[in-house]
Amino acid sequence: MAEHEDETPAGAGEETGEVGAGPTTAGFVALIGAPNAGKSTLLNQLVGTKVSIVSRKVQTTRALVRGIAIQGRAQIVFVDTPGIFKPKRRLDRAMVTSAWGGAADADAVCLLVDARKGIDDEVEAIVAKLAEVRRPKILVLNKIDVIERTKLLALAAALNEKASFDHTFMISALKGDGVERLMETLAGMMPEGPWLYPEDQISDAPLRMLAAEITREKIYERLHEELPYESHVETESWEARPDGSARVEQTIYVARESQRKIVLGEGGRTIKAIGQSARKDIAEAAEHPVHLFLFVKVRERWVDDPERYRAMGLEFPKG
Repeated sequence: MAEHEDETPAGAGEETGEVGAGPTTAGFVALIGAPNAGKSTLLNQLVGTKVSIVSRKVQTTRALVRGIAIQGRAQIVFVDTPGIFKPKRRLDRAMVTSAWGGAADADAVCLLVDARKGIDDEVEAIVAKLAEVRRPKILVLNKIDVIERTKLLALAAALNEKASFDHTFMISALKGDGVERLMETLAGMMPEGPWLYPEDQISDAPLRMLAAEITREKIYERLHEELPYESHVETESWEARPDGSARVEQTIYVARESQRKIVLGEGGRTIKAIGQSARKDIAEAAEHPVHLFLFVKVRERWVDDPERYRAMGLEFPKG
C-alpha cells in the first residue's frame, strides 16, 4: 500500500521563488480567543482556503493548526489555537495548555473577540492572562457587521483599558471585511529572515490529519445537537491508485453504542451523507479524486487514552 506523501520539507528563503527586491521576513502569529470567536473562519480567510475546522459547535479546534500566507515579502505562519475556556475535563486541560503554548511561542498574538458577546467572563480571563505573554498583541473585534459602530468603539476602548494592545482592528472574518488591513499590519511585524516553508505550501498539517478534521467538521454540521463533544476521527489508510485517485479509510470513534447509531443513522443514511460531503472537501484539499470509506467504532473513555492525544498533537495531562 502506497501512502500519500503530502508534506514538503521546509526550505530556505532562496528556494521559495521570487519575492521581489529586499529582504524577506517570516514569523508566527497566534490566533487566540474564547470558543466560537471566529478564529478558524479568520484563519481560512487569511490563508485563502480551508485549513481549519469551522463549526457551530464550540471547542472544535483541538490542536494547533498552522496556515501559511504570503503578504509581499513576508511569510506569515498563522497558528489557530483551541478556544480558551475554563477546563473541566482532561481533554479540555490539554487544549487550553496547547492554546497558551501557541501564544507564548509566537512573534505576535491576535486576540479575537466576538463583538456580539462583548466582554464576558471568558474574555475577562483571557485578557488578564494575556498580560503574562511578552509578545506584541493585536486586538481583533470580529462579527462587526451585526453591531452598531458606537457599541464597537466603546468595546474597543474598554478592552484597551484592560490590556496593552499594539493595534486594534474591526473585522468580519466571514465576509473578509478589514482582513486585508490586518494582514498588512501583521506582515510588517514579522522578523527579517528566510521563509520557513515553500511558497506554495498553505499548511504544515499533514493531509491525513486535515482529512480527518474535514470529516469531523461534517459530523458536527449534521449532528451538532445530537452528538456529544467526545467524538474523534482518524485517517487509518491513504492508498494511492494508478489512476491518480486515492482510497481513504477513516474511523469515527464515539464513546457509546447509542452514539454509533446516531452517526450511522437509519439505514446508514447519516453516515452516507457525512461521507459524501467530506469526500468533496478532502478531494479539493488533496487536489485529486478521493474514494472515502467511513467506519464507526465505539471506544469507551478514549479521552483518557494518551495515544489519542498524541494523534491530535496534544500533550496528555497527568491526573
